[in-house]
Amino acid sequence: MTYFIFLRENARWLLASYLLAMFSGFGQTFFISLSAGDIRAEFGLSHGDLGLLYMLATLGSALTLPYVGRSVDHFHVQKIAAVVIAGLALFCFAMAGTFSVWMVALSYYGLRLCGQGMMTHTSLTAAGRWFSAQRGRAVSIAILGLPTAEALFPLFFVTLAGALGWRGAWTVSALVLLLAAMPVLLVLLAKDRVPSETEVASAKTEGRQWTRGEALRDPRFWLVSCGVNAPAFIGTAIFFHQVYLVELRGWSLELFASAFLLMAAGVVCATLVIGPLIDRFSARQLLPFTLVPLTLACFVLAQVHAPVAAFIFLGLVGISNGFNGTLVGAFWPEAYGTRHMGAIRAVAFSVMVFASAAGPGLVGWLIDIGVPFDLQVMAMGVYCLIFCGVLALTARAYREGAQS
Repeated sequence: MTYFIFLRENARWLLASYLLAMFSGFGQTFFISLSAGDIRAEFGLSHGDLGLLYMLATLGSALTLPYVGRSVDHFHVQKIAAVVIAGLALFCFAMAGTFSVWMVALSYYGLRLCGQGMMTHTSLTAAGRWFSAQRGRAVSIAILGLPTAEALFPLFFVTLAGALGWRGAWTVSALVLLLAAMPVLLVLLAKDRVPSETEVASAKTEGRQWTRGEALRDPRFWLVSCGVNAPAFIGTAIFFHQVYLVELRGWSLELFASAFLLMAAGVVCATLVIGPLIDRFSARQLLPFTLVPLTLACFVLAQVHAPVAAFIFLGLVGISNGFNGTLVGAFWPEAYGTRHMGAIRAVAFSVMVFASAAGPGLVGWLIDIGVPFDLQVMAMGVYCLIFCGVLALTARAYREGAQS
């Protein structure tokens, strides 16, 4: 089946999963962090203070996600989407009206749970369940919502903040969710996708359907999680402290925000390439290569201080995110089946959220005690390099297990 035919026959559900991923941008670090400087100034917080606050809020989100995330196994996607979008809008309003440090923490918690957590989780779980033989393509199209948000939302926020202030920008974000995102998605998700007979036959060959408990007792699950969640840790840490980074390098925030366009382009290119490759070779076989672009990105940012480094770094991060996001979205159902995928992926997502929580707090603390930022970024690159080898060994273990 060609891409054009696939898009034409499944436009409704592909667009729904794409939009869910895109509007999760209001709860992603690259968007939330744009008001970090204003919040620090208004409430008298250091980099470490705000990073710790963000880490604790995101950890709370990670601990909550396994419980609310399994709802995708039991309720219609339309109902899940309605609740999550309303919740995300509510916490955007809360951020706009925050009056204390604890209100900031509560807003962070809700934005991370509803945006980064449930919106993305619902998008990828639905795409992985709706499709079988074309799962790689479906997930790759859903993932394209993230680079769209990365390309548009930072400039959207910077422009609005310049005209209305950072609180006004958060108010407009909430209205966009309620008046634009919710009506469109509720219409698209009114009809569930029914797989064709060919897809049903293909789904029967998926093999063992793991329960969540069985997956969590599998050591390979945790090894893969430690590898594929490195982008969440590193990306969140650097994006959250992007104001510190641009001040350290002597760049402007506008320059760094404009480089997100290249990041978005990298995600799109990588996503369009990796989806068909997954359908052809399997996510297991491609797993060892997922951290290669991020390894290079970290080494470039640590060694090159010229403004061009921002564009090279974010371009490589975009390729990494496109590769990793699509591959992970297809990998979990491929490795553990689709029957309990909502519950299993909820745990996998909570681990990802935990990784993204640890990044800002740890890096902020290291900044406060004087650890050079370049040294931190170099250590991140070394970690990725090591896990390229670990994932290669783990991928072989999955292939041998499937053959036995």
